[in-house]
Amino acid sequence: MKRKNKLIVALDVKTAAEAQRLIDMLRGIAGMFKIGSQLFTATGPEFVRNIVDSGERVFLDLKFHDIPNTVAAAGVEAARLGVAIFNVHAAGGMEMMRRTAEAVAESTQAEGILKPSVIGVTVLTSTDQTTLAEVGWSLNPESLVQRLALLAESAGLDGVVASPREIGIVRSAVEKPGFIVVTPGVRPQGADLGDQSRVTTPAEAVAAGADYLVVGRPIIDAPDPAKAAWQIVEEMETSSTNAIG
Repeated sequence: MKRKNKLIVALDVKTAAEAQRLIDMLRGIAGMFKIGSQLFTATGPEFVRNIVDSGERVFLDLKFHDIPNTVAAAGVEAARLGVAIFNVHAAGGMEMMRRTAEAVAESTQAEGILKPSVIGVTVLTSTDQTTLAEVGWSLNPESLVQRLALLAESAGLDGVVASPREIGIVRSAVEKPGFIVVTPGVRPQGADLGDQSRVTTPAEAVAAGADYLVVGRPIIDAPDPAKAAWQIVEEMETSSTNAIG
């Protein structure tokens, strides 16, 4: 896979018009576009369909977390939108993840549509030891990521979302071939960290084994988003890791 295909641009904007402007500017540079809670709530599933119909790949980042039946049903609907990837919270447990993976596989086969990759969110990049302690977790972020990644693997998921700092932990723990790691919290050299706690540069993330890098503000807030995106792709090229795919 070309390095630019590893780049997922987070469309963390308020309106469909803003998002479409970015898509038009970044077409051919970004390998995929991420639609998260803000944009999805503002624009709804129809905007997702429009992006997919235009030939672009979508990572639907809604982090489903509910009872197993509800998440499985939501996963089926995400697949019907034609997205390439969607995620669930691995903290939802084995049964929730397993039933979602099975429901998506069964429905896409029955309906003759492409199955998206279903991945589990491990620990958010804004989360640190203090945050985990506040909600009753005694594990440190690294140990919790490993535990949740193994749980996602056992449940039949296709991969996980993990911070750049834990890519190596996931790669060492998970044995499933083709298990993908989607990595947010990537910041180019000199960029503002914002609310991210566990970050690395694009080159470091690729070298550690990330399959996809999610980048938002350093691109969408740049005076020239296309130039900023190309600079991140170029930073990936400084990694010694061989291209995948």
